[in-house]
Amino acid sequence: MFQKILIANRGEIACRVIKTARRLGIRTVAIYSEADARALHVQMADEAYLIGPAPAAQSYINIDRVMEAVRASGAQAVHPGYGFLSENPRFAAALAEAGVAFIGPPASAVEAMGDKITSKKIAAEAGVSTVPGHMGLIADAEEAVQIAGGIGYPVMIKASAGGGGKGMRIAWSDTEAREGFQASKNEAAASFGDDRIFIEKFVDQPRHIEIQVLADKHGNTVYLHERECSIQRRNQKVVEEAPSPFLDEATRKAMGEQACALARAVGYESAGTVEFIVDGDRNFYFLEMNTRLQVEHPVTELITGIDLVEQMIRVAAGEPLPFAQEEIPLNGWAVESRLYAEDPFRKFLPSTGRLTRYRPPAEGTRGDAVIRNDTGVYEGGEISRFYDPMIAKLCAWAATREQAIDAMGEALDAFEVEGIGHNLPFLAAVMEHPRFREGRLTTAFIAEEWPDGFKGVTLPDAEMRRIAAAAVAMHRVAEIRRARISGRLDNHERKVGSDWVVQIGDEPHRVAILAEPGGSDVTFEDGPTLRVEGGWTPGQGLARLTVDGRPLVLKVQKATGGFRLRTHGADLRVHVRTPHEAQLAALMPVKLPPDTSKSLLCPMPGLLTRLLVSEGEEVEEGQALATVEAMKMENTLKAERRGTVRAVKAREGETLAVDQVILEFA
Repeated sequence: MFQKILIANRGEIACRVIKTARRLGIRTVAIYSEADARALHVQMADEAYLIGPAPAAQSYINIDRVMEAVRASGAQAVHPGYGFLSENPRFAAALAEAGVAFIGPPASAVEAMGDKITSKKIAAEAGVSTVPGHMGLIADAEEAVQIAGGIGYPVMIKASAGGGGKGMRIAWSDTEAREGFQASKNEAAASFGDDRIFIEKFVDQPRHIEIQVLADKHGNTVYLHERECSIQRRNQKVVEEAPSPFLDEATRKAMGEQACALARAVGYESAGTVEFIVDGDRNFYFLEMNTRLQVEHPVTELITGIDLVEQMIRVAAGEPLPFAQEEIPLNGWAVESRLYAEDPFRKFLPSTGRLTRYRPPAEGTRGDAVIRNDTGVYEGGEISRFYDPMIAKLCAWAATREQAIDAMGEALDAFEVEGIGHNLPFLAAVMEHPRFREGRLTTAFIAEEWPDGFKGVTLPDAEMRRIAAAAVAMHRVAEIRRARISGRLDNHERKVGSDWVVQIGDEPHRVAILAEPGGSDVTFEDGPTLRVEGGWTPGQGLARLTVDGRPLVLKVQKATGGFRLRTHGADLRVHVRTPHEAQLAALMPVKLPPDTSKSLLCPMPGLLTRLLVSEGEEVEEGQALATVEAMKMENTLKAERRGTVRAVKAREGETLAVDQVILEFA
């Protein structure tokens, strides 16, 4: 077994590998860029080496600098995590030449499967079902249009060396094929240093289901069941689960056997994932093989009890797999939610800044469920614009799918993140969505259910009443505390009123509260009486209550005259007033937001890479105006209506802040 390994990565995956290595008694080495000097993975490792400036091209994907750290540390093996150099055959070859073990597959397998064109040819020869497409290299956008037309729209434009949704576009027309080809090439070059592109048929209404495989150096290859990864946005997975609610045992077995056949065909060793697209009749087609650990590997670990990182290390050290195919369990259900620094209310654009509050739910057993949180950040740390926007991977396991989803929903409600935009509200909305809970999934789920973007969640009336009852009980506690601190009242609890008006949005509720040591009864003037129980102290950011006999978890922030309460994906401004205060509040004028309709604002922090119009130019609705790069993704900003550019307020190469003005229109 190795005595010391280097993790050639950052963030949550570096922390994840360190945890297993520490349990195995292996010393760990971290590498870091100048932007990551105080990162969590650097703090967790036994030693760490600076490898360059913030841009990944000058640090994490610079093979020479990573190899310098490998040699300086004396590491016997390197775990690449995912992304960066994990599927770079030149890196695997460089390690082999230096006599350092690569905790992953042989360089030949990385090269064969890392190239999407070659991998499809090998898959077909191995008897694996494949999607129709053009596997040759494409010279330019016009050739891409010709090929796409020949295959038939819609088509998928993909980077040959790509992964993780980078360098990938769906085109439904010649115009989209032309634009998508160039955007994919740009992203592929920036993310992988390889701008080769290929095109394949896009299967409409598909499911994305993948098979986890493990292989050792002794000819043993097994599959660890499947993961359903159909909840995606821009081809980037958002929610994953294991097993799939769609597969039957026969399809699972057939997919697993084909995945193993492909692994054997390329002499595979270590952990890998074979991704399939599955139609409504359970026909499945090979998409690609990821020759690395997947982001979503925790759900497989939770249903099998197998530590994939440990097995990767042991395989790299020459040990045989300790189990046969028939010995791999499938126990319960696991769901993973990817917490991203992306603002769902701004079309999921990246958000950067400092985490002023970061309080994940406690890991471990909670009732009948298990909660796990793989993360690489901490409160006070900074989310950089230079890297992937993932903050954490929150996982929930339970005996059944329904129980696992319920546990995930409660854990998301209890996850406190402040200081940046993030997708917690959206993840909570997915957990509550009837279609998701029924398991009726496709990769178009998000686009179909939120076609105009995510605008927040509207909760049922019954749930709003539960929240209103909770707000009254919490307000009463806060009023008693204020009275005690001020010394104005001798008998604090008796002097705090019992009649209140709770307003959530535009909906007022007249209520009366009767409190006792065990809880409070909140009676609505036009409805039921709800019992509120549980402890909450003013100033706490989280309230765990029982309302009407059911648990309710609220994120709490004090606001003038009430609270900001967040739960189930809803973000609510709740005012609790006396009846007289409510009458006066109804007379107050409403403050209107400023008019920004004649400006193009930068929707997220990023680098203005291209400015496509100039002062005095007339633009049409939908015309591309500028391109902003953030977190390794290109974002094209388009005109919402016809107009004339009156002034240009930013320049190419400038780093922009959120809502900074780029253009003004006449």
